[in-house]
Amino acid sequence: MTTQREIAAGDSGLGDFGYKESLDRSLGKFASFAAGVSYISILTGTFQLFYFGFGNAGPAYLWSWPMVFIGQLAVALCFMELAAKYPVAGSVYNWAKILGSRIVGWTSGWLMLTASIVTLSAVVLALQLNLPRIWSGFQIVGDGSGEYDFATNAVILGTVMIAFTTFVNAYGVRLMAMINSAGVFIELIAAVLIAVILAANITRGPEVFFSTHGYGAGESGGYLGAFLVASLASGYVMYGFDTASSLGEETVEPRRTAPKAIFRAILASFVIGGAILVFAVMAAPDLDDPLLGSPEGSLQYIVEQVMWGPLGTIFLICIVIAITVCSLAVHAAAIRLTFAMARDNALPFGEKLARVHPKHQTPVVPAIAIGVLAALILVVNIGQPQIFTVLTSIAIIMIYLAYLMVTGPLLKKRLKGEWPPPDLREGGYFTMGRWGLPVNILAVVWGVGMALNLAWPRPEVYGTPWYNTWGAFVYIGAILCLGLLWYAIKGRHHLGTLASHAATSRTAAPEGEPS
Repeated sequence: MTTQREIAAGDSGLGDFGYKESLDRSLGKFASFAAGVSYISILTGTFQLFYFGFGNAGPAYLWSWPMVFIGQLAVALCFMELAAKYPVAGSVYNWAKILGSRIVGWTSGWLMLTASIVTLSAVVLALQLNLPRIWSGFQIVGDGSGEYDFATNAVILGTVMIAFTTFVNAYGVRLMAMINSAGVFIELIAAVLIAVILAANITRGPEVFFSTHGYGAGESGGYLGAFLVASLASGYVMYGFDTASSLGEETVEPRRTAPKAIFRAILASFVIGGAILVFAVMAAPDLDDPLLGSPEGSLQYIVEQVMWGPLGTIFLICIVIAITVCSLAVHAAAIRLTFAMARDNALPFGEKLARVHPKHQTPVVPAIAIGVLAALILVVNIGQPQIFTVLTSIAIIMIYLAYLMVTGPLLKKRLKGEWPPPDLREGGYFTMGRWGLPVNILAVVWGVGMALNLAWPRPEVYGTPWYNTWGAFVYIGAILCLGLLWYAIKGRHHLGTLASHAATSRTAAPEGEPS
């Protein structure tokens, strides 16, 4: 007799991979949406990186915000179609595997996993930009004026946050979703209110965005070169929307819920985040203030200047809440990716990493392992903050490359007439129809262009010496070589669904082939 779990597996795309249900399917529509929004995190990304964009290209750098949105929307639309068919854990890895091949799937998963762990470390460092502003007692190390006070204190605060996200994610998806949904609700309200209050205090018109203000003068690439550097600030923010699908195995009606959650997450982030950035520039008391282009000032500095009395502090607290739920979401997504690869025996210690706790129905070992690794990476920031900047930058590049390993094979399938599958339209699931091909082409072209822009060796982004300037190639090359070495020696001989996760009613589909 067919069980409810087997019916759910078939309805959720698990049957196409030969997996059985093993996670707690309890997330609703808002929780799914909140997972995508919290990973993108409007308040975390915009407040953490405003100084970089403004400092390199001035107010007009904000034109990169709609540019990045259009490119990433094309990627998101492709992901929405895939989520309507395969809303499974570790979505990018599984999509690349079933669209491409074993090696494409494994490589995308390896890049995404290592990038996600570094991203978790990078997100928690944002606490240092906000907590000491709220209360000086959060500056535990020195008074902030010492050479390593700022960086060391950032590591301490970040480690505490990682310990928190590790506990919550290990305890279960329901607790994570409850905290995440509440945090996102607060974040969205705060973000809208910040935009409204900034708009009420504007001191200049939109013409400020139509002038270079002297940025790029005297540089070889002129303002275009400065703009391309500054555009990284937007590119670093608008990704992670695939988290809604990566939690698909824990979502009710995932084939309908996940695509909508992806779209709503990227649209809300674009509109609200864009409003904050635009009105902040128009409301800033002095655009020539050097603190606007410094991490010690940035967007927080404008908020503190514009908001009256304790209001600025209240909104800084909301930013800390946003950082918290962003950390939770990044950690949760990394856990699902680890679990997804481990149940295919595609990682060392696969059986242990793929084990689901019988009571909490969540992969506990990946939660702890990722937390420990992310905390260890933080230590690099103490004496070598420039190297950490390089690492976080290349993590974003690796995520863009992992996305390309999905949109590229998907385009190939589309050109061969093998996508979209007929059951999407027949079942009323999301599909782009005739718009699929041009949108898919745009997604691939955008992915290649943005990856090159991110990786381009620039001292102003990656610093010196040469191995940092060329860090995108040096470090990504090292990470790929290390992973592919394990894959060639051991991994490729053992890939295949673990018996403990294989569907009992059927034989698992070979890697790279749908059933």
